[in-house]
Amino acid sequence: MHKCALLIVCLLTLVSSLFAGVNVTSPSNGSTVPSPVHFAATAGWTSCSKGVASMGVYTAPGVLAYVSNGTTLSADLTLSAGTYDTTVEQWDYCGAASTTAITITVSTSSGVSVTSPTNNSTVGSPVHFAATGTTTCSKGVASMGIYTAPYQKAYTVNGASLSTDLTLSAGTYNTTVTEWDNCGGASSTPVTITVSGSSGKTFSAMQAASGWNGYGELPPKYDICSSCGPGVTWSMGQKISNPSLSGKATKYTIGGTTPYADVLWNNHLIGDGSTQGLPDKDHSLTKSIHNFTYDAYFYGTDLSLSENIEFDIAQFLDNTGYYFGTQCQIVNGKVWGVWDNVNAKWISTSIPCNPASNTWNHVVIQFQRTSDNKVLYQSFTLNGVTKTLNWKYPPYSAPGWNGIVLNFQLDGNYKQSPYSVYLDNLNVTYW
Repeated sequence: MHKCALLIVCLLTLVSSLFAGVNVTSPSNGSTVPSPVHFAATAGWTSCSKGVASMGVYTAPGVLAYVSNGTTLSADLTLSAGTYDTTVEQWDYCGAASTTAITITVSTSSGVSVTSPTNNSTVGSPVHFAATGTTTCSKGVASMGIYTAPYQKAYTVNGASLSTDLTLSAGTYNTTVTEWDNCGGASSTPVTITVSGSSGKTFSAMQAASGWNGYGELPPKYDICSSCGPGVTWSMGQKISNPSLSGKATKYTIGGTTPYADVLWNNHLIGDGSTQGLPDKDHSLTKSIHNFTYDAYFYGTDLSLSENIEFDIAQFLDNTGYYFGTQCQIVNGKVWGVWDNVNAKWISTSIPCNPASNTWNHVVIQFQRTSDNKVLYQSFTLNGVTKTLNWKYPPYSAPGWNGIVLNFQLDGNYKQSPYSVYLDNLNVTYW
């Protein structure tokens, strides 16, 4: 064998050894974890030009507990107490596979972990509850429930996880989240909350409202372009009856010739330039608002053509900007990203965002301007599955502005492929 050929073979072998395997971010090897166990991973290197087809989790040799198509994996597996030699595996389109071994110990303790709401917090109604239960019972957790007061059971669900919204009147509640196992045992976690006096006001069917404006944004700076040329093109059509849920959907379209160009549509709800009759001259309304819910349905025939789909709300007061920026990262990991106001960059979360094409997807996002004036990303709900984040960021300097702005944005991909997204039943609730 020639030295050159031998060198190539050695290099290929080295590359394969360096990049083989699956990138597992949760759980960590050798860790002790409660049940259900959260598995999160992305595909590693493959020599197959067609890429990775699917990924899966083995909880023991030959015991395939979970499988999903694509290059990312996110799953919660209910496991009894004990030690598991798990394996996370990827399969490519050429018939090859690679693995990463993860040894974990599932704890034997029983209990309830409540991720929302936080203890001693002030929240608006409806109140979002999210929790998981663990038990020493070999038969697992049977069900979970919420008590809003002693002996006042407000909600129950089968299984070891709970995610729901409860409508509560203003006041202080000594709530309890409880798990019941299949051996007759139970455990609980108390959570004291104060529900604010207002359940919020809602701007309804905003996709059909007047006052929308569209703006092109060209890379690399992504400033609004005054002359966008053919680089980025867009259109917006309202009162679309098909596809539609309400009979008044709106069609947003992006195109052009410059890769990764974006289009922003916005509507000034409150304050400067209000299209809803709320100029808020003394800024009192804007200052009183701390909570937002962005609730919408979206539809696309081929959402894979999108780089990102953004759902944003911006609040401006006292020369400060609170930009609640979120994007469904269709290309970059199929996860939600949030906007870091001060450092002006997107931060990827581990919360999945993989919407389906040719059907309506329902998104609900909860934001809050905290009592210490920070941007808080509370939770994401996509097609009925709620994930709590509770990430907090400082605001940024925005002199001269006052009010609240609703945004929707489409981002172009590496070819600036033209595509459209329909919005319907777009509601914004604030309190």
